[in-house]
Amino acid sequence: MRERVIRLLEPLRLPALSVFTAMVLGGVLIALAGGNPFDAYAGMFEGAFGSARAVSETLVWATPYILAGLSVSLAFKGGLFNIGAEGQLALGALSAAWAGHWLPRLAGVDLPAALHVPVTLLLGALAGGLWAAIPGWIKARAGGHEVISTIMLNYVALNAVTFLLNGPMKDPAPGNVLSRTPLIDESARLPALADGFRLHWGLPLSLLAAALVGWVLQRTVFGFEVRTAGQSPDAARYAGVRVGRTVIVTMALSGALAGVAGAIEVSALHGRHELGFSQGYGFDAIAIALLGKAHPGGTVLAALLFSAMRSGATRMQYLTQVPIDVISVIQALILLFVAADTLVRRIYRVRGERERLVLTRGWGG
Repeated sequence: MRERVIRLLEPLRLPALSVFTAMVLGGVLIALAGGNPFDAYAGMFEGAFGSARAVSETLVWATPYILAGLSVSLAFKGGLFNIGAEGQLALGALSAAWAGHWLPRLAGVDLPAALHVPVTLLLGALAGGLWAAIPGWIKARAGGHEVISTIMLNYVALNAVTFLLNGPMKDPAPGNVLSRTPLIDESARLPALADGFRLHWGLPLSLLAAALVGWVLQRTVFGFEVRTAGQSPDAARYAGVRVGRTVIVTMALSGALAGVAGAIEVSALHGRHELGFSQGYGFDAIAIALLGKAHPGGTVLAALLFSAMRSGATRMQYLTQVPIDVISVIQALILLFVAADTLVRRIYRVRGERERLVLTRGWGG
C-alpha cells in the first residue's frame, strides 16, 4: 500500500518543489519590499480558506480555471499548444449570452430551465470548439503552426467580441454606457449550490469534465490516437491513425472546454457577457496545464492552487499592505520552475529521467 501511494505521488514531486521554490522566492521579494512574508502568506491562506464564504469564492475561481486548464491540457496530450483559450472562452461566453437572452425571443417561446440551461452551455461549447477547429484545420491541411494561428485568432475573437458588445449585442437599457449584453433569462441561469453563496453547479460540472477527459484519454481508442499522435505522428500514421483528423478533433474538443468555461461564467455568475469578465483565465490556463503536467487530476490540483492564490490575494493585501501583483509574480515563477524542471532537479538533487511531454511541433510537423 505504501509503495502504491509513493508511486501515485511521484508525479507530483517536481511540481510541488517548483511551487515551493517559487513561494520562497516570492517571500524574499516581499521581504525586500518591506513586508513580512509569513504574515502575507497567512493572509492569503485566510482569504482563500479562512471561512465558508472564502472557500466558496476559491471554488468559484477554480471552476473556469479547471475547464480552461483542461482545454490546454487536452491539446498538450495531442502534441498541440492551444494559446487561443482566451478567445475561445470569450466566444463561448458571448454565445451563452445570446442563447440566454435572444434565443427565446427568436424562437417566440419561453424555454424551460431543463432545456434552456443545457442549450446555453452547449452553444458556448460549440462556439469555442468551432473557433479552435480553425487552427486545427490549418495545421492538419496546410502545416500552419497552431501557436501562431491561435494567437492571431485570439485577436480576431477578442476584437470581434468588443465590437459586438459595443454595437449589435449591447444592452439597450436606458442610460447604459457599459460594454455588455442584456441579462439572460432566469431559465438560462445555472443555480447555486447553496443559498447565500456564489458557489454554483459549474464546479461539479468541471470536475465531471476532468474525469471524462481522463477516461477518454486512457480508456478509449480516440484517447490512444490523441496520445500516439502527440508523441509520434509518424508512428501514429503507421498504426493507421488519421493524424490530420485527430488534430482537428483534438483542437475542437480543447476549444469546446474553454467555451464551456465562458458559458458557465455567464450562466452561473454574471448573468451577461461584459468586457474584461474573464480575468485572463485563458492565459493562466497555460500555466495551470504545465503545472499539472497535462494530467486531468494534476490540472484540477493546479487550478485549485491558482484559484486559492487569486481568491486570497485581496485579503493578503488588506492585512499586510503587500501589493496584490505579487501573486502574478509568484505564478510566473511557478511557471518558470515548472518549465525549467532540470534546474529544480539540480537544486534538490532529485534523480530520475526527465518526463517527456511534447507541447508543440514545428511548422509542418
